[in-house]
Amino acid sequence: MVHYVLCAVGSSGDVHPFVGLGQRLQRRGHRVSFITAGYFRELAQQSGFDFYDTMPECDFHELVNDPELWHPTKGTKKVMQLAVRKSLEPTYRAIEQLYKPGATRIVASTLSFGARVAQEKLGVPLVSVHLSPVIFRSEFQGPRLPRLALHLGPRWFKRFQWWVADRCVIDPMICPWLNEFRGKLGLAPVRGVFRDWWHSPTRVLGFFPDWFAPKQPDWPAQTVLTGFPLYSEEGITPMPEELERFLASGPAPIAFTPGSANIFGHKFFQAAADACTRLGKRGILLTRFPEQIPTKLPDNVKHFDYAPFKELLPRCEALVHHGGIGSLSQAMAAGIAQVIMPMGFDQVDNAHHIKRLGVGDYLVPTRFDGNRLASTLKNLLGNPRTSPACKQVADRIAQFDSLELACDVIESK
Repeated sequence: MVHYVLCAVGSSGDVHPFVGLGQRLQRRGHRVSFITAGYFRELAQQSGFDFYDTMPECDFHELVNDPELWHPTKGTKKVMQLAVRKSLEPTYRAIEQLYKPGATRIVASTLSFGARVAQEKLGVPLVSVHLSPVIFRSEFQGPRLPRLALHLGPRWFKRFQWWVADRCVIDPMICPWLNEFRGKLGLAPVRGVFRDWWHSPTRVLGFFPDWFAPKQPDWPAQTVLTGFPLYSEEGITPMPEELERFLASGPAPIAFTPGSANIFGHKFFQAAADACTRLGKRGILLTRFPEQIPTKLPDNVKHFDYAPFKELLPRCEALVHHGGIGSLSQAMAAGIAQVIMPMGFDQVDNAHHIKRLGVGDYLVPTRFDGNRLASTLKNLLGNPRTSPACKQVADRIAQFDSLELACDVIESK
């Protein structure tokens, strides 16, 4: 039996894959501890994990209560300040407490910097897990980022743009506080945090399939793509009874979510309700922050806090969402069309991939209103190529149990 310590920084879409992974590792006879924000304590403990809070002095709701978190260019800096920096030392100290040479292994998300530091200082075996292809820069087929053109031009020009980004934006944003902590541990300072440091030198998992984003020649050689980790609290959080009754009472609805951590979705939900009225469609508005929901909804549109996507989406006609990789992959696995309103982070790149595959479309936030959303949904659902494309990607996803494949790779290291 190995003691696996799973570390995740982020919202539900970042945490769910690790919960699903941890459950599979438990089934294989391993012990699992989970290091993440206290907001997810109940979910982790109900899964049978030992739990360690990375930000005991912070409230998750306070962290997401900053509108700049969703700004296309300011959002990354806010995440670094509000989540990554605050969780750095607590994550490291928890690993330091748990680590027993030869018996402990770490599996950590992209932004679990404390785990990466622990690998260097303590020698603990670490597998880095990246949920979306945007994490992997490339001089060949690179990611699309908000308001930037780092994927365009010849290779030398891409290389130059990344050099400027590292030198002038990324490292100055992170290295002062990261290297200050490293210095306390007797570690040398680092540079090129997003270039190569955040990848474990021993093993990197890409939690997406190669047909979604093919591995590029200049990605880390230790990278293995294992497919989408489809977990959404099934077995822990039940489908609401009222939602079951709503689903059974009429045609398949359209589901809407602006992201599990988004508390600024008023405009999104207003557009959703308006689009349903224009189309004569039923709608499900999903958020655990009900203050975003319009005070008056049409009879054919209902609000629910949460439902496991793996159980809900196969019973829906489409999903309209923010472009998070978790929502995107669940919609593809369910074989339904999707419309994305990308705001920042990996969402622009994800939106490009779903449009390329023919399974969805996107609207930028400034154009996201009821009229345009209704028109986009009508065109998408009425396109004779959409349904076959959705079925094709759903069939491809169903061919592999990605969490089992990930466990195989993790156990082999």
